[in-house]
Amino acid sequence: MRRLLVTGGTGHLGGELVRRAGIPGWDVTATYLSTEPPRQRPEGVHWARLDVTDQLAVDTLLEELDPDAVVHTAYLRDGPRAHEVTVRGALTVATAARRVGARLVHLSTDVVFAGDRDGRYTEDDEPDPVSAYGRAKAESERAVLGLLRRALVVRTSLLYGGGVPGTHEEAALEAAQGERDAVFFTDEIRCPTVVRDLADALLDLLDTDATGVLHVAGQDAVSRYEFAELVVRAAGLPADRLRGGSSAGSGLVRPLNCALDSSRAAALVTTPPRGVREVL
Repeated sequence: MRRLLVTGGTGHLGGELVRRAGIPGWDVTATYLSTEPPRQRPEGVHWARLDVTDQLAVDTLLEELDPDAVVHTAYLRDGPRAHEVTVRGALTVATAARRVGARLVHLSTDVVFAGDRDGRYTEDDEPDPVSAYGRAKAESERAVLGLLRRALVVRTSLLYGGGVPGTHEEAALEAAQGERDAVFFTDEIRCPTVVRDLADALLDLLDTDATGVLHVAGQDAVSRYEFAELVVRAAGLPADRLRGGSSAGSGLVRPLNCALDSSRAAALVTTPPRGVREVL
């Protein structure tokens, strides 16, 4: 039986991978740090507490497990350790994966791009991030591929669905019920990706020889405001309380159009991630 290690197993994507990885032929271990695993744990999944920035601990775990594949989802968007966890953590995991000969799939994001142009970004476009998180993710991509050329870096976009609402879903639902005052930008374009579709695509990609960078995101490019509308209407709530606004006019430095071209991935996976209009 093949062995799969998922870092960040209590996160949005990591949790979905753990729930869906009870597939024939895989023995799954998932890691966590600050968020404890759920009480009702999927059968056949083993858990290990791990700080991905601790090289000795990561090396020890991978030598013990000797995984055939590693899906690295762990990161930290904000806070004093955000850069360390996102960048050093990625390098630490890649170093250990290389040592044991494991296939590595490293998760990244569409905000490695500035989003200051029309159309969709392809894998051939050079990252040019404008946010701290985008810069950390771009740096982690370079670190991983510089160390392990056989690694696969998967960029995705705005996750939603799964066992718990994603960050943007939660904001939209709370705003629709008058529980949060939020502005949803009409000029920030993303390709929302339902987390279960991404998890299935990643499991498919483990059985391919794909390396380098690959975009795996939902088929529809929509604004954050339109996405919020779709979320609240799917929940049976009125959208009249949602407040739209302009990111460009807000004074914030944020990427605008980060739509991804995922046509390469569509040729490699059994079922490409669906568009948000189809899902919701």
